Amino acid sequence: MGKFPVTEKKERELLEEMQNLNIKESDIEEKFIKCSGHGGQKVNKTSSGVYLKHLPSGIEVKCTKERSQGLNRFLARRMLVEKIKELKGIPTKKQIEREKIRKKKIKKIRLSQKFEV
Repeated sequence: MGKFPVTEKKERELLEEMQNLNIKESDIEEKFIKCSGHGGQKVNKTSSGVYLKHLPSGIEVKCTKERSQGLNRFLARRMLVEKIKELKGIPTKKQIEREKIRKKKIKKIRLSQKFEV
């Protein structure tokens, strides 16, 4: 991510995903908080961290990854979408990746067992 702002495409995709899951901006309570960690005193003085609470589900998310408030807002919303997906039982990108890796491992084990006989 670094110092680059969020692309319009990613912003659109996130908004579409929020609409599909019926997440409204009016249902989200947003607060800006001070960060800690890398970034020196600048981070300690500015409120660049973002705290979100989805009022209907009660899910809370805090993002202080980046020094940019705008980027943290985007990342926090993305984290919120992932948590709501998990709550609703919809497979997330991480879960899909884990499943692919698991299947590859199983396939590799079966192949190695075949050649051992």
